Amino acid sequence: MKSIYKKGALLAAAALMAFAITGCGGSGSNSKTAKDTLTVGVTNFADSLEPTDNYFGWQVMRYGIGECLVHFDDKMNAEPWIAESWKVSDDKMSWTFKIKDIKFSNGTPVTGEAVKKSIERTFAKAPRAKAMFELDHITADGQNVTIYTKKPVATLPGMLGDPLFIIVDTDSDGKVDFAKQGPVSTGPYMVKSFSKAKTELDANPHYYDKVPFAHAQINTIDDPNTRAMALQKGEIDVAVNIAPGDMQLFQDKNKFTVSTISSIRDVLARLNVSNGKPLADKNVRKALIQSLDRDTYCKVLLKDTFTPGGPLLPPSVDYGFDKLKAEYPDNYNVENAKKLLADAGWKDTDGDGYVDKDGKNLELDFVYYSGRAELPLFAEATQSDAKKVGIKVNLKNVDYNVLDGIGTRGEYDMLISNVLAEQAGDPEVFINMYWKTNVNGSNPQNGSGYSNPAYDALSDQLSQEFDPAKRKEIIEQMEKIIQDDAATLVFGYPQTNMISSKKVKNADIKPCDYYWVTKSIVPAE
Repeated sequence: MKSIYKKGALLAAAALMAFAITGCGGSGSNSKTAKDTLTVGVTNFADSLEPTDNYFGWQVMRYGIGECLVHFDDKMNAEPWIAESWKVSDDKMSWTFKIKDIKFSNGTPVTGEAVKKSIERTFAKAPRAKAMFELDHITADGQNVTIYTKKPVATLPGMLGDPLFIIVDTDSDGKVDFAKQGPVSTGPYMVKSFSKAKTELDANPHYYDKVPFAHAQINTIDDPNTRAMALQKGEIDVAVNIAPGDMQLFQDKNKFTVSTISSIRDVLARLNVSNGKPLADKNVRKALIQSLDRDTYCKVLLKDTFTPGGPLLPPSVDYGFDKLKAEYPDNYNVENAKKLLADAGWKDTDGDGYVDKDGKNLELDFVYYSGRAELPLFAEATQSDAKKVGIKVNLKNVDYNVLDGIGTRGEYDMLISNVLAEQAGDPEVFINMYWKTNVNGSNPQNGSGYSNPAYDALSDQLSQEFDPAKRKEIIEQMEKIIQDDAATLVFGYPQTNMISSKKVKNADIKPCDYYWVTKSIVPAE
């Protein structure tokens, strides 16, 4: 992958040494902390901290509560975290991980058996785990755990870096309500109290490294403008994902530190192509895509903080972005969009401004959420531009908490989200998630009805291919199929940011969106 990221320095403040002695790991002098609480403003979709529910594991990891066997570096390479090393068997049917000699936040040792039980719990509770890879069985021996799969899985270490696979103390499950009190895990912080509005954290007294703050508080501030104002007023120390229009408020380098990267994310709309849906017709999908002026959305409305959409994978990763082109012109072209609709039998017969067929207007339900500033903007722009070619778009603003269910049940025509394109240090999970055929619930995230045998065959081939060059070639072929089928609508690829006051250091946004509150964020000296 092309490296475009700078790795944040991992520093510890000398003023925290006394606190480290008192039970938060490490050792040091008798100096005293000037500030013992880190306060962060975020957008939050989780009303539970059960990591196997929905995508709630993301929040557990983002808040510094949970960790996985592997961590991703700034180039999205898998590196040791709870596991200190791993190796694949000669027959490629199993992976053995050696677990570090560490403890859960309740003081219980993290053994191979504990890791085994945690992964088995994930598979028992989360259908998404089964969609990622087919587990055969797991064995444990001391600090080693071996995961056997039903077929070779080339990227299994990376998949186990997904927050779905946060390692938890399963013996505490039931004694502790993971959903309301947070799982017992290995991160630098543990839950004191949790609600969707606010999460209070204490330092993990059994953490294997220094914990820089005695406490942390995560405030849910879903409106990005309000989040920006909170940081300006000093109500929070760190804000994640400030809106493009508010970035100019933080240019004073004496007051704020701005960390920005070109992300490995897409903002895309899933298109429901199920039988009976308007977008089942490829010409209608092509017309919709051609009706939208994505260049203007990204360059003007979003102040050039987005690269306009095209292929499935963003330009920040090396998967053929510059060479991949759809078999049809997918650029903004109103007249051609109108022709495509007419060819598909859609014409405005009653003069109301919308095309119709068999007595019904062409209407699309566009589901979005407003936690990210760009999503309402893209939705409203789509509604306006689509109207110019006679497509009526009905906007439906929902809470992120219900978005996953809407997606899996296919209760939409268009569903927009800001999604990580390399969830496991490799695009495989992402490119399967919404577009590989959902056979008897085998791929539940694909609620769109999309199915392409050639795409599925390439996916099966990719899952067992260990050679990086061959994997790249297969992935690019899969991208081309999605483009040619007009199977999804990529609006653009965002920059992403984390902005902090000068009260703290090392609040750096990472290409992997799992890491917000980390041990690296420390008080300023």
